[in-house]
Amino acid sequence: MKRVAILISGTGSNMIKLCESMVGKHPARPVLVISSFSGSGGLTYTRNIGLKTVVVESSLFLGNRFNFEAALTEELTIAKPDIICLAGFMHILSRSFLEKFANKVINIHPSLLPKYKGLNTHKRAISAGDSESGCTVHEVTEELDDGLILGQGKVLIDRNETPDSLAAKVLRLEHILYPLVLKRFVVNDRTKIILSNS
Repeated sequence: MKRVAILISGTGSNMIKLCESMVGKHPARPVLVISSFSGSGGLTYTRNIGLKTVVVESSLFLGNRFNFEAALTEELTIAKPDIICLAGFMHILSRSFLEKFANKVINIHPSLLPKYKGLNTHKRAISAGDSESGCTVHEVTEELDDGLILGQGKVLIDRNETPDSLAAKVLRLEHILYPLVLKRFVVNDRTKIILSNS
């Protein structure tokens, strides 16, 4: 049984869907959730199900990524995860950190990479006049929102779409895509998944 750690910064909705998927005959189980924000809504869920939960408050490490990553590494070393899922984890990880966990870290991003790396993806897609948007699960490298694409989900952008309405559509697809990709990744299947909600 593979061990999965999940890193979050916000509501934790993708983390919850990942945890809910790792039951029964699934080849992995969650062993640790780390939040970089003590106010994350997802922490209530993890504590209620008895999952080990740690807060590494990023605001206490402002300007010192080395110490922040050292604190993350300490917790991950104890948990010994086979896979690390970034689920709304709003921090760029360094090469030295990723080398410690080589080929183990995956992330979900709210755009159809390689388009719109970084923030404000929904606004940028609408402003560009794109007909579709979506989400991407990829392996994590030191380059922002780069790495092998493992899966993508696509949604149509409606004529009167707003960033908020598009975000809601994409998030629903994220909740489906990320668990599917993780289940394959756990058994070393990197075949790209394409979902369409068009």
